Amino acid sequence: MNQILTDSFGRNIEYLRLSLTDRCDLRCFYCMAEHMIFLPKKDLLSLEELGIVADAFIERGVRKIRLTGGEPLVRKDFLTLVKHLSNHLNAGRIDEIALTTNATQLHKFAKPLKDLGVKRINVSLDSLDPLAFNRITRGGNLTRVLEGIDAGLQAGLKLKINTVALKNDNADDIPNMVAWAHKRAMDMTLIEVMPMGDTGEDRFEQFIPLSEIRDILERRWALKDTAETTGGPARYVQIAETGGRLGFISPLTKNFCAGCNRVRITCTGKLYMCLGHGAHVDLRNAIRVGGSDALDNALDEAMINKPEKHDFEIRKTGNTSGTTRHMSVTGG
Repeated sequence: MNQILTDSFGRNIEYLRLSLTDRCDLRCFYCMAEHMIFLPKKDLLSLEELGIVADAFIERGVRKIRLTGGEPLVRKDFLTLVKHLSNHLNAGRIDEIALTTNATQLHKFAKPLKDLGVKRINVSLDSLDPLAFNRITRGGNLTRVLEGIDAGLQAGLKLKINTVALKNDNADDIPNMVAWAHKRAMDMTLIEVMPMGDTGEDRFEQFIPLSEIRDILERRWALKDTAETTGGPARYVQIAETGGRLGFISPLTKNFCAGCNRVRITCTGKLYMCLGHGAHVDLRNAIRVGGSDALDNALDEAMINKPEKHDFEIRKTGNTSGTTRHMSVTGG
């Protein structure tokens, strides 16, 4: 059996985020440019190749796989890959298949996903105000998203709401979003905006530290820190008054890299060892030219080159540290 994936800092890699596409049916202004140029479809890994990549990681000890994008539900026939992963789940080779979505298509796929063993889905949603949602997503329809959330809950999926905190667009509304999510038995996680790719927007004007959001929330509720984890970077609190759980992901103000157990693969087969660095390993070439041995060697190379931490930074001076690639290209 091949060696468990362990980086040079002694961290075991047990969590793979696998992007199915860079395409999305929304255009959130902190995530991508308004007139985004998407990758040619010929550059994408086929669903079969994505399965081969997943198999290689599972063989090396990965226990959790999250399907991402872009918007994964717009990838044609993506359920073929979910069925493949479901075989691993049923055999006990992995513990979980999860998925992140904007929920615009979830009304069509909630039940099939549940039937294939998916239990938890993260829904990216930044406002419950139709006008604000439309502005943030550059034209999105909130009604369709809420229909998708309803379908997910009715199918028996455990949904969590992911919200990017935006200083001038949703910060004041976050307490009401938390109350809404917890009333429907959905956890919620708040995320600081990250400097990834040129979106045509001023990241400094968008950024608000989550410490300020927590101050706002604590004027209304009692927040109790917990040691809970779901395998990702969030730090959780329990809110006594709502009975729900709230997560904080703070890449700018509270570096969470020490316990990093994950890597990301783009839809073109680029393995990024860190969200905040440009270094990557080309798995597509390994698959198409070198075969299984080359793929295994590429994973070893990735472990050697995985950095200790990211170096995201947002400054008013414009001297912002981040990556040139968009989040939708990397995979959420």
